[in-house]
This record gives sequence, C-alpha cells and structure tokens, in this order.
Amino acid sequence: MKRLMRNRATPIIRELLAGDGLSVAKLVQPVFVEQGLIGSKELLGLPGNFRMGLEAALKQIESDLAQSVRNFMLFPLPAAKGVSPDSGAQIITDIKERFGSDIHLWVDTCLCSTSPLGHCCLFHEQNQLSKNGVVAPNIDLEATLEALSSYALAFAQAGADGIAPSDMMDGRVAAIRANLDQNAFNHIPIMSYSTKFASQFYGPFRDAADSSPAFGDRKQYQIDVRNRDDAINASIRCADEGADLLMLKPGMTSIDLLAPIRKKTHLPVGVYQVSGEYAALDLLAREGFADFDKALLETWQVYRRAGAQFIITYGARKALVLGVPAL
Repeated sequence: MKRLMRNRATPIIRELLAGDGLSVAKLVQPVFVEQGLIGSKELLGLPGNFRMGLEAALKQIESDLAQSVRNFMLFPLPAAKGVSPDSGAQIITDIKERFGSDIHLWVDTCLCSTSPLGHCCLFHEQNQLSKNGVVAPNIDLEATLEALSSYALAFAQAGADGIAPSDMMDGRVAAIRANLDQNAFNHIPIMSYSTKFASQFYGPFRDAADSSPAFGDRKQYQIDVRNRDDAINASIRCADEGADLLMLKPGMTSIDLLAPIRKKTHLPVGVYQVSGEYAALDLLAREGFADFDKALLETWQVYRRAGAQFIITYGARKALVLGVPAL
C-alpha cells in the first residue's frame, strides 16, 4: 500500500510541501551535533553554522525556532569512530525531549561519519583488481543495507521524525522502509537523497562532518554529473522502493532535473544547497563581488522557480531576517 498520509501527518510537514512561493516553512536547517563536545566551533566556509556539543545545539535550535525555523536536518557525529548508531540515537533523544513536536527532526542516515573508512558503505575484505591493475574496494551491499536499516530503526526509536538516507546504495530505501514498518514505525517518512552526484562542492561539509574517505572516492556509488539518465533513474529507483520525498544534491547542478523527476515519480522533490554552494556565496561577498544576503535569496527564489518544493540550506536560520515570510 502506498502511504500518502505520511506527507500530511503534521502541520510542519504539510507546510514544507504545500503551495507556491518561498517561506521559512519550506527551508530545512542542517545541524551538526558531536557527542561529548563542549561548546561549538564555527564551520569553515559556512558562516553562522557550527559543529556543536549538545548544550550548544539545544540553544541554537531554540534560537532557530524564534526565527520560525522548524525543519532541521541532523548530522549526528560520534565522539569516536565505529559503525554504530548509538551516539546518534542519544543525540536525537536529547533534542526531541527538549523540543518535542515543535520541530521536525530529519536525521541524515549514512555510515560515512561513523565509519573509520569515511565511506558510505561497508566493504568485503577481499578487493578486486580494476583493468589498470589498481585495487578497487568491493562493496558489501548486503552488509551495508543491514547497517543502514539498523541505523534508521535506532533513530526512529530515539524519536526521529524522518529518516534521510544519503548513501546512494541500491536498495537502501526498501531495506529501511521494511525495517521501519516491521517495527511499528510505518508513520515515519523517508526523505531520500535520491539523486546525489559525485561532486566537487562537498568540501566544507566533509570537514564539518569528518566524513572524508580514507581512500579513493565515492564514484562507485554516487552519480557521474554527466549522466542525465542515471540521475533520473536513481530517483525513480528510490520512489519505487518507497521514498516519501526525494532530494537532489548539489542543488545547482541538479536544477534541470527537478521537473522531469517530479513528473516521472509524482513525489515531492527538493534540493540541498550544499556546503560548496553556500561557501561560494560567502567567498564572493568577502571579496566584494556580491551582496551575500541578496545572492542567497536569489538562489532560493531560483530553486523555487525551478520546482523545488523544499530547500535544505545553511542559511535557513537567516531567512526571516532577510524578509522571507514564516509561512
């Protein structure tokens, strides 16, 4: 059964997906919370964004709520690397105990920030040789899907309002949906990073989330920016597997795909204005080539014009001050 009601379940998600125009209700603010960290550290290239300990994060979310931000994308960061969802689950519990239904807490669900290898997947111990003789790691898809679905369940049990798998593995939405449904979490929506390119625009994020690969790159599982058909098919795959919302990343290199993906899937489609995009605006402004606030607003308006139903952006907490209406 297709459960359309997950996208109508709360006032916050209804506002996220409803109507035309730009409002704070359609923006999602990323938050990076590190287990055991005291205080906060501003993120390089992302002014106004921080890697935070729990207490700092609670104060920041309270401040964001005062600015009408109610959708958050949580990136939980462990104190020590290890393939386990426990630290993330505790962070979720602490945030939801404080704010309850006043916020909608989407949780990025991936292995890259917890794995010592910094990859979004697990590998077989035995590697394979590529044609040029270079050792290429062999992805253990079954083990990866099991780990991702266990993360998703732990996050839902901890109080997450939505699961956002960002790994780009085949079958991960289906595995997560099945595990949630089998454990009485069939009401939890999945916002899939459904079309995610291998991109040069992730640099500041990887520093913020301590998620750079220890070897190689992610081209085995992220999409080649030249391949339009693969990009569209990736989102269709996630829709067929049971995703409730689709999200394209980076936003600016995906803007031509919003309309065709929405037409083919009939699902809400949004974008992630990624760290490199945001940092580029900051650099332009610091060099005197652009007004940061005006440029930021321009990008949001263009995303909405192109058909993005929601926007994940590091500037969501600035939107009300910039004149964006709350609803």
